[in-house]
Amino acid sequence: MARRFNTAGPCDPVRHYMIPALSRLPEAPGLVAQEAFFVVHAPRQTGKTTALRALAHELTARGQYAALHFSCETAEAAGDDYDAAARDILFQIRVRAEDNLPVELRPPAWPAAPQGSQLSAALRAWAQACPRPLVLFFDEIDAIRGQGLISVLRQLRAGFPDRPRDFPASVVLCGLRDVREYKALAGGDPSRLGTASPFNVKVKSLRLGDFSPDEVTELYGQHTAETGQEFTPAALARAYELTGGQPWLVNALAREVVEEIAVPTSEVITVRLLDEAKERLILARATHLDSLASKLVEPRVQRILSPVLAGGSLPLEPYDDDVAYARDLGLIASSPPVRIANPIYREVIARVLSSSIQESVAANPRSFIRPDNSFDFPKVLAEFADWWMENGEFLTRRGYYDEAAPQLIFMGYLQRVVNGGGHVEREFAVGSGRIDLHVRWPYTTPAGEQHEQREAVELKVWRQGRGNPLKAGLTQLDLYLDRLHLSTGTLMIFDQRPTAPPIDERTTITTTTSPAGHPITLVNC
Repeated sequence: MARRFNTAGPCDPVRHYMIPALSRLPEAPGLVAQEAFFVVHAPRQTGKTTALRALAHELTARGQYAALHFSCETAEAAGDDYDAAARDILFQIRVRAEDNLPVELRPPAWPAAPQGSQLSAALRAWAQACPRPLVLFFDEIDAIRGQGLISVLRQLRAGFPDRPRDFPASVVLCGLRDVREYKALAGGDPSRLGTASPFNVKVKSLRLGDFSPDEVTELYGQHTAETGQEFTPAALARAYELTGGQPWLVNALAREVVEEIAVPTSEVITVRLLDEAKERLILARATHLDSLASKLVEPRVQRILSPVLAGGSLPLEPYDDDVAYARDLGLIASSPPVRIANPIYREVIARVLSSSIQESVAANPRSFIRPDNSFDFPKVLAEFADWWMENGEFLTRRGYYDEAAPQLIFMGYLQRVVNGGGHVEREFAVGSGRIDLHVRWPYTTPAGEQHEQREAVELKVWRQGRGNPLKAGLTQLDLYLDRLHLSTGTLMIFDQRPTAPPIDERTTITTTTSPAGHPITLVNC
């Protein structure tokens, strides 16, 4: 059976191309050998379950441990009913043990136990009956909520001193977030946990990382080895650039090219094909990307992404926890500075947040295409200015991502008029004070000549108490133009001061020259 790029559920080395699962958690076997209780966390669809199942299988196969991976997801419905949560977990343990462990390592009948002690009593009985030390992987632990979660954690903590003879030797909690305190998972009220952590026996937290460039090359190389279809070196680099190594995106991008675009195996996979696949994934809003987008309405996410999108500064409070939360979701990169994790997520986030603008723009995208099929960018700016004077004040007062509202409005308008004929690449990072847009418009003239038109736009906002951003904007735009090897660009300044002139007076389009001598179109809004 031919292997495929997997985008749904755990990977199977027989059916799927995959990076060896054990190589993704190299520290875990050593922690198990120390009889440690530890945490493994990572965003969704990064390969946690695949790696944990492989590790459990390997530990059991070596003959030293009875290791079992199971999911706590069904216990989510139990909520604060801690006995129901325990029963759900013990049922999953029983089923998974019957499927994955030899008879002599399976648990005995669960003993009767007082309320609130069912889980600890059952694990104690199993540890005493099992001929090997137990290693248990509690996957989806963060599906459990409220008092159910607190009870599970406290029972595990209570059994910690009795390992390995009277309790599992090693317990691994696996989930979306680092469970260092579990305050949010107990219902969002820190007081519900009291002052002590319910899992203060944790030795370490391991974060399952994204693929490295070499691992992307290795994964795609498996397809080449089995089918003969090659990726150009530039395509391999582009795949990593677009995805940042996020495992689901890496697989989805290749799957889109191989199965959906259905490029014959006799053809080499190029950058152009990967860019087409990227656009198709974004437009299709696959389940993974839709799940990501659903987090954008959460206040904790808004507090971080709004200044990132606007190029502003992060709030001082509650900076650490909100940044950690956004990182645990995979929305922002795993290391400073704070920035959106990869270009595909940037596109999804920007398009989702500006989707209502795209729906409200009545301009016909075809009206911006010249007779030679090039893109009439000056007309775009002129018509946006007219549209802004009519709609800008209303749209910037909606209170949703208001710090980045003007920039999102223009990006939504631009995305609408580009409408699949071109591409808009965006760059924004906290503290930069700007958003950079790179418009790419590939076209073929009536004579059959192929060209790519490129436009550079920098967006800045003039806020109350700040100086005019014109000078800094021109300097920053010079650097952007040099990086793109372009000779001219556009600077848009949105005046959001309460004392700004009326919108119909301040909205103008003029020209100026940058410090480096580049001719610049200056749009004041």
